[in-house]
Order: sequence, then C-alpha cells, then structure tokens
Amino acid sequence: MSEQLEQAERGILGWIDRDITGPLADFQDPNQEWRRLFSEFYGTFLLVLVAAGGGMMSQAFPNTISRSAAVVAPGLMVMGIILFMGKVSGAHLNPAVSLAFALRGDFPWRRVPGYIIVQLAGATVAALFLRWVIGVSAKYGSNYPGEGYGAWQALLMEAVLTLGLVSVILGTASGAQNIGVFGALGVGSYIALAGLWGSPISGTSMNPARTFGPDLVGLTFTDYWVYVVGPLLGAAIAVGIAYVLRGPGGGKSGSGAAQGALFTEADRPEQD
Repeated sequence: MSEQLEQAERGILGWIDRDITGPLADFQDPNQEWRRLFSEFYGTFLLVLVAAGGGMMSQAFPNTISRSAAVVAPGLMVMGIILFMGKVSGAHLNPAVSLAFALRGDFPWRRVPGYIIVQLAGATVAALFLRWVIGVSAKYGSNYPGEGYGAWQALLMEAVLTLGLVSVILGTASGAQNIGVFGALGVGSYIALAGLWGSPISGTSMNPARTFGPDLVGLTFTDYWVYVVGPLLGAAIAVGIAYVLRGPGGGKSGSGAAQGALFTEADRPEQD
C-alpha cells in the first residue's frame, strides 16, 4: 500500500514539475526576452492602430470622427494596454519612455535597443494594416506641425507634452502607485488631455515610434526629426525632475514597473 502511495506521490510531483513549476520557471527565465519584445510589439501595434487610424479613417469617411474622439482614443487604448500587459514588459510602447526608464536607472540599457526596434516594427505593421484595410495613404495618420506653425513651435510643444507624459509615467512607477490601475488611469488620462488641447500645433505624438510607422509606410518623413528630438528632450528633462522630486531611481517599485514581472533587476533593491 505504501509503495502505491509513493508512486502516486511521485506522479503528482512529476505532473506539478512538468506542467506548472517548469513552465513558470521558463517564463521567469531572463533568457525569455522574446516575451517582453513580443509584448512591446503587440502593444505598440495596438496603440498606433488607434492613434494613426483616427486620421486615416477621417480621410476615408469625412466628418465621421471628431478631433476629440481621435485624440481621446489613444489614451483609452494605452489605459487598456497597461492593464493587460504592463506586468510582462512594462508597457513602454515608446522609445522615449524606454530611454527615460534607462536614464532613471530602472531599466537595463542592454534591453533598450531591442525594445526600440520592436516598437518601431509594431508601429510600421499597424500603419501597413491600416493602409491595406482603409485604402488611404498612411501619411494621413502621421503627425505634422499645424498649419501656420513652424517646426520649432511643434518641437517645443512635443517636448513639453512629453515632459508631462514621462513625469506621469515615472511618478506612477514608483512607491505605492506602481504599475496597474493607478498607472493606467494616470497615463491614459494624460494622453487624452494632452491631445485635447495640444494636437492643433503638433499632433501630440509624444512618441517617435507612433510617428515613424505612418511616415515610413506613407513615405513622408517631412519634419519627422521634430517627433524624435522633441519627445527625447522632454523625456530627458522629466528624468531630471524625477531625481529632484524622488531622488535616484533603481528601486524595487520603479524597476518592477519599468521591466515587468518576468525578471526584475533593481540597482537599489533596498529602495521602494
């Protein structure tokens, strides 16, 4: 009887190791970087699908999508994305955010190139999909300085708006706020609010990947540099402000929010 019991116990333990513990350990293995990269690709695809889709749908169906709807939709999408995949990759969706987290010390520099590549790829695939389905040029889904405004004005607007965005992201990625509902509500709401008042001047990209995809597919890189320099400048200033407000980064909460829950590396694990 005891031998049968031992066999049954070995069988149960073997099943647990094979079907539960093993896959979980594999998922948390730092070598499983592809999970994070796929998460960033998919999340950026969904973001650009909505952000660029508003302008392209407006071109295909005039007077059906208001400016308010077009700028609020990306905020709502980001809110959903953070909630469903923030724990996997940190839900950066934006090269400026990845660089800001790295500058802050919450994200390993070696992961930054991979994140940026898949973010640009996700944005490009989204623009290709929109062009194929809607049947209009992807240039209508991109960002440009508003009529009557110069590139420098659009750049300043992008820098200031991104400064606010990254400040919200870094702030909700620390201490009690951490990732989750607070981060989703804060970041999503900020994107919608920034779009409601800032879009006439710059289009409120705040994201080099969001503009890159439609520009590449539409073969129109007019003033694209504005949407690289502006967000990166704003993100860098936001990192400096975060240091003034909360001191150095690299704590458990900030690193966990920036990297997701697969394998978190904290430079200062004793910090929250």
